[in-house]
Amino acid sequence: MELMKIVIVGAGDVGACLAQVLSDIGHSVTVVERAGAVADRLDEELDVRVIRGNGASASILHSAGAGDADFILPMTSDDQTNLIASSLAKAMGAKSVITRIHDQTYVDNAIVNYQVHFGIDHLINPEGLCALELAKSIRNPARVAVENLARGQVEAQRIHVAEDSKLVGRSLRDLKLHPEVRVGYIRDGENQDVPSADSVISAGATVTVFGPPAELYKLRCKLDPDSASTITRVVIMGGGEIAVALLRVLKDNRFKIRVLERDAERCARLADAFPDVTIINGDATSLRLLEEEQIENADFFVSTTKDDEHNIMAGIQASKLGAKHVQAVLNKPDYEEMLHHLKPALGLETIVAPRVVSTNEVLRYVSREPYIELFKFPGQKARIIEITVSADAPAAGKTLLEVAFPPKTVAVALFHKYQVKVPGRDDRILGGDRIVFITREENINGLLRLLRSD
Repeated sequence: MELMKIVIVGAGDVGACLAQVLSDIGHSVTVVERAGAVADRLDEELDVRVIRGNGASASILHSAGAGDADFILPMTSDDQTNLIASSLAKAMGAKSVITRIHDQTYVDNAIVNYQVHFGIDHLINPEGLCALELAKSIRNPARVAVENLARGQVEAQRIHVAEDSKLVGRSLRDLKLHPEVRVGYIRDGENQDVPSADSVISAGATVTVFGPPAELYKLRCKLDPDSASTITRVVIMGGGEIAVALLRVLKDNRFKIRVLERDAERCARLADAFPDVTIINGDATSLRLLEEEQIENADFFVSTTKDDEHNIMAGIQASKLGAKHVQAVLNKPDYEEMLHHLKPALGLETIVAPRVVSTNEVLRYVSREPYIELFKFPGQKARIIEITVSADAPAAGKTLLEVAFPPKTVAVALFHKYQVKVPGRDDRILGGDRIVFITREENINGLLRLLRSD
């Protein structure tokens, strides 16, 4: 692996976690941190270079070596600092900029594309990433695997085909699927493979499908008709940024959602923003409130506040009262190892940490490997991989239809500049695009020859 020069701005929970992981890998890491005590502690604990100062200062970034850095990672808790640092670093010559943001305003491109304006290659939103992680099992009552391939815009789901499905016996060619839905893998008894257009849907099979979550839900209702009538009851503790992001992800009438929030003003704002959600002004750490709200009937109880102790205790209470699935957000690393060992005993099914999901997302991009393996089917030869297209690759400038991809290969997601979609045959491949494929292992080298020049 080629080692790289990386500058991290901000040594909070996310920045410090990234600094540790990237330095342990062996990369040359410089951290810019304005808080003296935090900088001193990092200097003592990690094998990184620490610059004390304001990461939104051109002189400080110059001292940190931003001009010839492979990656700049502005990861402070202040959006404005991160945006200014991004713009300055890019102007100085940084090769790639990955920026943490909180305010969803900066994702809205209706008037100005903030990513283009500030020279940002990738935006990371810890709250949004946590929401997607929490939503994986909530959005799929069948409780089979769900993977987010494009920050929730494209998902991979494995769906069991019921005997009474009207699609049984039909080939993929005849299904007339939504243009943004792909069937990428079929397991039928002992037979399992990446399908062709002539592959037939059989009762009892498990199909792996890719596409926008809403369209996959419609397809799941056709493949497994009993799931169509399922209403999922969700209770969310807290009305902060993670809760708001989760409400946006679960915007569908098949979810019956209640939010328990102790701050009255925040309750009023949530009620205005989400009129179809029941907002309750109360303290979810109160056993009496949980009993009054009949938490035992909840399919999911999700604690999302910034107070880890409250999240954990409320989650334990909800589990003991009978909530079917309990999820909790863990903001600080202090309890992480202990809680992962005690999860079954405490009744906490899922624990999500913003710093961990953010670090994992960044690590997807901080690489010069020719491809990233996103998923490997256990015991099988099929892989889900992501390839960044070289500007002078043989396939660059051609449509997907014009490229002779290896057999048993399906393109399931296309990242073009700042847009994500499931690609169609007429979509053109450009240098810098990232494409997610499901394919057989023996096809990977052939794909690389088409899409990479190195």
